[in-house]
Amino acid sequence: MARITVEDCLQKIGNENRFALIHLAVERVKQHRRGAPLPERCRNKEIVCTLREIADGAVNFNNIHELGRELRKISQAAAQVDEDATAAAE
Repeated sequence: MARITVEDCLQKIGNENRFALIHLAVERVKQHRRGAPLPERCRNKEIVCTLREIADGAVNFNNIHELGRELRKISQAAAQVDEDATAAAE
């Protein structure tokens, strides 16, 4: 797979501000650490996978919070399943 560059990411998000790119990437890495799935084909460190997502256009400033809401829904559904399993076991 081709190397990912910061310039690729900056072109995709339409913002020449590297500081803003860092904030976007950090927010997505935090989402991955809370359970958001990594791209299937990415076997690199999570920051590299995140930069690939940004360069591919899957993550941007417009949808980063929406991706976080989806993660919360998944977490809530998993917690409900756990509660149901615990109640059924009792």
